[in-house]
Amino acid sequence: MFHKILILSLSSLFLMNCNAQKKNKLKVNTDKTGVTKVTNKDGEIIYFNEGENKFLKEYEMNVTFKGISEDSRCPKGVNCIWAGVAVAQVEVMGTATRPMVLNLATMDNEGRNYHLSAAFNGYTISLTDVQPYPSSEDGAKALNGKYKIGITIKKGGENPTMK
Repeated sequence: MFHKILILSLSSLFLMNCNAQKKNKLKVNTDKTGVTKVTNKDGEIIYFNEGENKFLKEYEMNVTFKGISEDSRCPKGVNCIWAGVAVAQVEVMGTATRPMVLNLATMDNEGRNYHLSAAFNGYTISLTDVQPYPSSEDGAKALNGKYKIGITIKKGGENPTMK
């Protein structure tokens, strides 16, 4: 009798775990123009490799990830006093506007002029992800040209936060 209860309990836990994993999955979608978007609970995250340019038809804007101008994030395996920040240079241009470079940071810090989000053409563009993370061996300089960022674009005043 004890074995039957044990097996039934373990089976129930296994099935609940499978269901929990399904809820946490991200939805990956690539549209007709080749733009890959990852959808999570906060909305769509659009990923760019360093130097990559995409025309986002639904927002009527061209977006280019120019590069990382600053990466002072604390390397993995190192104890730091300050967590640091990464600043991505993202060039945006609407169908009827001139290009504009937004400096989007991994944190908001008004005193240091770091902004997680910026407004452009009625949208709020926010930095949601910067990869890879610097390591203690190579530091951020070894990552030049290898960065990948994720941004979200929301209509008007919607402002997602960095995770």
